[in-house]
Amino acid sequence: MKHYKILSELHQDNGFPPPENPLFSIYQCNHTCTIGDREFTSDFYVVGLKNIIAGTIKYGRTKYDYQSGSMLFFKPRQVIEMKNLELEQDGFLIFIHEDFLMGHSLYHEIKKYHYFDYETNEALHLSPRDEKVSWELYHKIELEYNNNQDEYSREIILANLDTMLKYAQRFYKRQFINRSSVPGNTVTKFNEEIDKYVASGMLDVKGLPSVHDMASRLNLSPGYLSDLLKIETGKTALEHIHIYLISEAKNRLIGKEETVSEIAYALGFENLSYFSRLFKKEVGVSPNRFKKQMPN
Repeated sequence: MKHYKILSELHQDNGFPPPENPLFSIYQCNHTCTIGDREFTSDFYVVGLKNIIAGTIKYGRTKYDYQSGSMLFFKPRQVIEMKNLELEQDGFLIFIHEDFLMGHSLYHEIKKYHYFDYETNEALHLSPRDEKVSWELYHKIELEYNNNQDEYSREIILANLDTMLKYAQRFYKRQFINRSSVPGNTVTKFNEEIDKYVASGMLDVKGLPSVHDMASRLNLSPGYLSDLLKIETGKTALEHIHIYLISEAKNRLIGKEETVSEIAYALGFENLSYFSRLFKKEVGVSPNRFKKQMPN
């Protein structure tokens, strides 16, 4: 599998014009836009907008769920494949080397956008208005990119890129809200999967369920699951795991038969003090105090 460290090499291998900047480039795709028809990794962030009607896009070994007017986001060192793509109309690709961001606030900000970690069934589907906004920002970047670049060029390019990423965050939030309005919302399915995890004896085998475990069971990436739950309930996936376990702990403490330590270990906690701190945070009193307060 090929790894690209240099933008010019990626451009050359795919028949793109040479990049105007060694650390940043753009490319407007025609109806057959692709990147090499093979798996590769790179040192670049990639942002793309494509109206796809056929072909395969893989990211992190999973197929992207794309529809007409989809935005895609790839981070460095993830496996990417774009094969036999056919587009309904033109699209664009933006390549940003990590070093291009150094010394700019976006160097840290870009890592906060979870959608660079999304994988399966998680592309951003744009409305015609959203697509228009994205193209307008692309053209502003394109104008600066194709000018004779000077000391202002990088700041202007990154300012518009930053705006594009913020809009993507807004568009994703709206997509989450629309998705959460359908029957069988995510938190219900999430709790059902924790029930199955506990019932199958996985607490004894693997200990506490992780966000990654639950996301895998729901065929979602961990970041997408947490963001979706945050929109639906105001709490992350990890917080929901804690709520479930503390609720189960309270039920067992009321029973009186088990000690606090026995309950903690039965629920997958290897550290009794961690269990006690988490319980007090969620309930307001320590598990021992809670147990003593229960009527005989």
